[in-house]
Amino acid sequence: MKTTANLLVSLCIVLAQFAHSQTSLSPAEQGMAAARRLIEKNPKNFEAYNALALALSRRARETSDVTFYAQAQDALGKSFEISPENFDGERTAVWLLLGRHEFPAALEKAKELNKKAPDDVMLYGFLTDANVEIGNYDDAEKAAQWMLDLRPGNLPGTTRAAYSDASLQQALAIFPSYHYALQNMAKVRVEQKRYEDAVNLLQQRYDAAKHAENLYDLAEALELAGRVDEAQKAFAEFEIKSRAESVRKDNSDRELIFYYAEHAHEPAKALEVANQEFAWRHDVFTLDAYAWALHVNGRDGEALKNIETALAVGIRDAKILRHAGEIALAAGNRAAAERYLNESAQLNAPGSRRAREVLASFSQLSRN
Repeated sequence: MKTTANLLVSLCIVLAQFAHSQTSLSPAEQGMAAARRLIEKNPKNFEAYNALALALSRRARETSDVTFYAQAQDALGKSFEISPENFDGERTAVWLLLGRHEFPAALEKAKELNKKAPDDVMLYGFLTDANVEIGNYDDAEKAAQWMLDLRPGNLPGTTRAAYSDASLQQALAIFPSYHYALQNMAKVRVEQKRYEDAVNLLQQRYDAAKHAENLYDLAEALELAGRVDEAQKAFAEFEIKSRAESVRKDNSDRELIFYYAEHAHEPAKALEVANQEFAWRHDVFTLDAYAWALHVNGRDGEALKNIETALAVGIRDAKILRHAGEIALAAGNRAAAERYLNESAQLNAPGSRRAREVLASFSQLSRN
């Protein structure tokens, strides 16, 4: 299963193909314009305000500009003034909560609405996404299955596929500034050791959306490209931005954990941030970051337990498997380490290259 962000890449391709033939506006901008025309014709049309809120929230995801969420909330407020507690408005409110990373609140609201409308497919999508982000994978799987049972072949229930170079190129050709596609294309270029290309892609992404997590990825790419001074400057700026937003749910704590663990070499700070994030969510990526923070603090037994909990849901992520291999090795379990590292290497994805390097060091030690 993929998160809402992954679903939007597929949706972007489908929607933008139509939009490209009609106008230079993005799909979300088209929706915003259409909703505003309806509101101009009838200011009492609450459904038009719902449509505007949804389009604004999609624009937030297209651009990574969170100010659109505030505008969407205002539009919903006007909808509820006209028609209190209207269902479409309440459902859109869940979408906004997911976009703001307020996953526990989104889950509770989705459950509440699901009781009112147990045959609404999109609500099961929201339940899936909220549960995935919190780490409730059994509940997420049940909700996703309900989506498919209610409407076999529906797009939200089925478009949770892996990214490919071709699909990312297609998305960028249609929507050149789409930050999710820029990010994932950069990951492909890093794995290909085309570091300058990765820097260029991530610079475009950061220029379009100056968020801390985007700056962290850029700093890592700069470091890989050998541009050390620029990387250090970017990391320093990242730390300031990330610490400032750490009190919010929509934060860059996972990136901050890895920054302290792998770049700043401040393990105590890595664990401090990891404990804060782990206190409210247990998805696989948070478990991975938490395990790595434990590992760099020498708590390898606890680290192995947590990263194996992450892997137990069936995720096949090369970076997480590589972390599991290195943690298992530090914990003294060489057999598990080789198994995880081989699985990572065979995926040939971001994280695989480092796994192959560690495996090569095993071979070298064995020969000696």
